[in-house]
Amino acid sequence: MYHNSYMHPYYVNQPMYQQGMHSGKGNEMSQTDYGPRPYVFNINEATKQNYTFRTAIWTGSHFQITLMSIGVGEDIGVEMHPDVDQFLRVEQGHGIVQFGNNQYHLNVKRYIGDDSAIIVPAGTWHNVINTGKVPLKLYSIYAPPNHPFNTVHVTKADALAAESHHHNGNTSFFK
Repeated sequence: MYHNSYMHPYYVNQPMYQQGMHSGKGNEMSQTDYGPRPYVFNINEATKQNYTFRTAIWTGSHFQITLMSIGVGEDIGVEMHPDVDQFLRVEQGHGIVQFGNNQYHLNVKRYIGDDSAIIVPAGTWHNVINTGKVPLKLYSIYAPPNHPFNTVHVTKADALAAESHHHNGNTSFFK
C-alpha cells in the first residue's frame, strides 16, 4: 500500500532523542505513547535513553511495550501477572532474574546481561534485580497490555502507588 515508509505519517525513522522524547528536569525524560497506530523506532536507543522506572511507549489492544530503567542495587519487585504473558529484553547492564510458583519460593535464578531475553508466562512469580554498576535498561512486552495508556512511572515508588490506585487485576505484588 505504501511504497515508501516515509510517506506514512506514523512511521518515525528518526532517533528517539529527536522524535518522541522530550526533555524533563535533570535526567528525567518523558515519552509519548504512540499506540495503537503503526510506529517504527530504534528500540535499543530508546531503551538506553530512558531514565524512568517504567514508561509505556506503545499500547495497543493486544499488547504493550514499556521501557524500564532499574537503578543500581534496585529491583522490579516480586510480582505475578495472572492473565498476562511478558517478554523482557536487557539492552544495558547486568542482573539476576528469579522465577517461582509462589512469591515465597523463587527457586529459579538466572544471570542476565546485555541482549538477554526473559520470558515470563502468565501466573509465574518473578523479579528482576540490578546487580551491576550502571542502571539496568530493558524493555518489556506485555500481552495483553498491563498498564494504562501513556503510563509513566518515574520511580518504583510511583509505580507501586499507581498500581494501588489503578489496580487492574493483571498484577499481584509481594511486599
